[in-house]
Amino acid sequence: MFFARLRKDIAAAKRNDPAARNKFEIWLTYSGVHALSWHRFANRLYRMHFKLLARMASQWAKRTTGIEIHPAAKIAAGVFIDHGAGVVIGETAEIEEGVVIYQGVTLGGTGKEKGKRHPTVKKNVTISSGAKVLGGFTVGEGAKIGAGAVVLSEVPPFATVVGVPGRVVRINGEKVQDLLPEKEDPLVKELCALRERVFVLEEALKTQNKER
Repeated sequence: MFFARLRKDIAAAKRNDPAARNKFEIWLTYSGVHALSWHRFANRLYRMHFKLLARMASQWAKRTTGIEIHPAAKIAAGVFIDHGAGVVIGETAEIEEGVVIYQGVTLGGTGKEKGKRHPTVKKNVTISSGAKVLGGFTVGEGAKIGAGAVVLSEVPPFATVVGVPGRVVRINGEKVQDLLPEKEDPLVKELCALRERVFVLEEALKTQNKER
């Protein structure tokens, strides 16, 4: 079982990284593959109720790979963590096959929830560098999370999410309109009113000068 999952992890790296030359090199040098292998070991210890040993194993993996995965997280075979530095995956996170995660990604919680407080990431999702996905919601199959996005709510399947906070800009490659209009900025409103007032005063001054 362990080796079958390892083969799927290596195959995912080979499929998603154009720089990968061969499977042997991936097995030897890819920190994402190493982190997932350590996680499977730590997860097994966790499920056997050796929770301290599981946490020790996950911390060792963090020190050697730069990737922190809670031993209770559920990660399918065939996930690819590219580069991986700074990746954090929380306790109740669930990640399905085909997901690609880049460096600096956090799959975390907001600190307010209990129970399921980390995201569920469905098949073939891509989470770009520096993105933060925070909360116990689902990221739908085939979705794409843009670099640096902060996602705080559910993501539909095959959606593209960008920005802070994250908003859906495409679904199935088609642009979508914002469901809610942007809130009016009171400062901008005041500036517009002042600009209009200045224009009125300038026109009045020009009229007075002409009359003279």
